[in-house]
Amino acid sequence: NQTAVTEFILLGFSSNPVLRVSLFVLFSVLYSATLMGNALVFVLICLDYRLHSPMYFFLCHLSIVDICYASNNVPHMLGNLLGQGRTISFAGCGTQIHLYLIFALTECVLLAAMSYDRYVAICHPLRYFLIMNWRLCLTLTAISWAFGFMFGTLQASLALRLPFCGPCNVDHFFCEILAVLKLACTDTTVNKVLIFAVCVCFLLFPLVLILISYLHILATVLHIQSVAGWHKALSTCGSHLIVVGLFYGNAIFMYMVPGSGNASGREKVLSLFYSVINPSLNPLIYTLRNKQVKEA
Repeated sequence: NQTAVTEFILLGFSSNPVLRVSLFVLFSVLYSATLMGNALVFVLICLDYRLHSPMYFFLCHLSIVDICYASNNVPHMLGNLLGQGRTISFAGCGTQIHLYLIFALTECVLLAAMSYDRYVAICHPLRYFLIMNWRLCLTLTAISWAFGFMFGTLQASLALRLPFCGPCNVDHFFCEILAVLKLACTDTTVNKVLIFAVCVCFLLFPLVLILISYLHILATVLHIQSVAGWHKALSTCGSHLIVVGLFYGNAIFMYMVPGSGNASGREKVLSLFYSVINPSLNPLIYTLRNKQVKEA
């Protein structure tokens, strides 16, 4: 006999009270920095006319994604650390999985669109505003959100249709899809194959496009004679490269390296980069390395 699971228990981190309080303080600071930093970037881009350009248009959407992504997972994790209940309803868990996938997949495509913007800015500066017109910017952004929503919904719906009959202990601090699939009472090979296929489409393919863009950028930069030109080109792309390295590196290691998802401790640490660390670092990276944002 199978009993349907109506709620899950998120095991979270250590049961040591001192460590839990320390983690609560640390993650609260990082989450506050995420909200304030990304909100500040969003408001600056909206209010300052000097930032009304394609690059900042994409950065504005990246800030929205980071705020939503962090807010999907972190508040419940903070409550868990304070001992306010580790349970989450089946519907709440499904919502976390759904939104987590939507925002993660949207950011994958959005970062690729930002790399194309940098490629045009460096390699075709005189035709930049002709190529990166607002119609193209809106199209690329709409594609990012649409693809994230479609494939995130597909993944989440297939995972939540599986039978879960206990145990209902999720060895994670939120309902991460791989951690939840381990609790299914049936074979999940199809789900894992689909996850890998989506990773190829949303991680490897965009990463290849980003690398091609930066190879063209590097070839263009090598032909620049002035030191000032070198510095401007590299500072323009350096911020984006740092974000790309953090985001894609963690995602590929977590979802595409064989056996990497079996160690729950490592899985939690990698997920922290997505949920807490990356969203808090993104506005800091772009602000400190960007003259126009600092002036605004």
